[in-house]
Amino acid sequence: VRRHQEIHVVMGNEACDLDSTVSALALAYFLAKTSPAPKAAFIPVLNIPRADFALRTETTFLLREQGIPAAALIFRDEIDLGGLHRAGLLSLTLVDHHVLPGADAALEEAVVEVLDHRPLERDRAPGCQVTAEPVGSCATLVTERIAQGPPGVLDGATAALLHGTILLDCVNLSPAAGKVTPRDVACVSLLEARFPELPARDAVFEALQAAKFDVSGLTTEQMLRKDLKVLSGDGLLLAVSAIYVDLEAFLHRPGLLQDLDAFCQARGYAGLVAMMISFNERNEPSRQLAVYSRRETLRSAVCQALEEATAPSLHLQSLPSPWPCVGAYAQGNALASRKKVLPILRAAL
Repeated sequence: VRRHQEIHVVMGNEACDLDSTVSALALAYFLAKTSPAPKAAFIPVLNIPRADFALRTETTFLLREQGIPAAALIFRDEIDLGGLHRAGLLSLTLVDHHVLPGADAALEEAVVEVLDHRPLERDRAPGCQVTAEPVGSCATLVTERIAQGPPGVLDGATAALLHGTILLDCVNLSPAAGKVTPRDVACVSLLEARFPELPARDAVFEALQAAKFDVSGLTTEQMLRKDLKVLSGDGLLLAVSAIYVDLEAFLHRPGLLQDLDAFCQARGYAGLVAMMISFNERNEPSRQLAVYSRRETLRSAVCQALEEATAPSLHLQSLPSPWPCVGAYAQGNALASRKKVLPILRAAL
């Protein structure tokens, strides 16, 4: 701001998953390399506070593999986008989303370009360049953009980031998963043709999938926060966390009860539902549930709603719990994901 230098920020969405992160890094790098007379500094911004980065385990894994240290990244709490915009110095390119959340509404005027793989919810100002295409991964759109640019800009590290991201997003290009499109396949093939040293697809996908579900280095608080939804009703807040470990291992974590108490008290949650998911060697999911609350009436109401649910029926079996304030279940209906359980919990509240 003091030097009146323009800042062109490339930023993904607030979930800041691997696709958002890599799309921002790769596109900012490409723009910095190819923009004529670069008056602006091109800066990829990861749209989360730095403290949350450890929760994005597949992202930390892939960046570490490519030798990109966390110290080289810029996070949302480390750059004053509002101040830059008020000083008239901000241009903003959005990747992997196209509508800013309400808290960022003032920044809408700074948006000069959008690259997204979802259908558009709203029109942009006439001067804004929009690419919104129904592909499996936003990284596919970034790869296409770079491939149309001058030769030699794409390097091995950027190619490896894009390649891994498309494979993870499109479930290893498996048609059965229903996410992949011919353009995703074409981009993976293009990257492999230009960089024959890229590792095999299966190895890349399996390593990223394993990293995504690896919570071994996280505290209980980080585990609960990694994939969290919050429901409200009747003046109460209920946390619903997806957790990628076995219930038995979770219930016997050292200091678990103090951690659950502290987590709920710090955020004003009356209770917590932890939805465990683990996979066997054939990649089939098994699901379990833990219901925690110090309020007996709330815990009983939530447990009863889950046990008696019919749309869908969860086929719950009660499991022994080491704590009276934690109800534990095996969930026979493994297809009932959190999306399907949330309405049951909402109704219970």
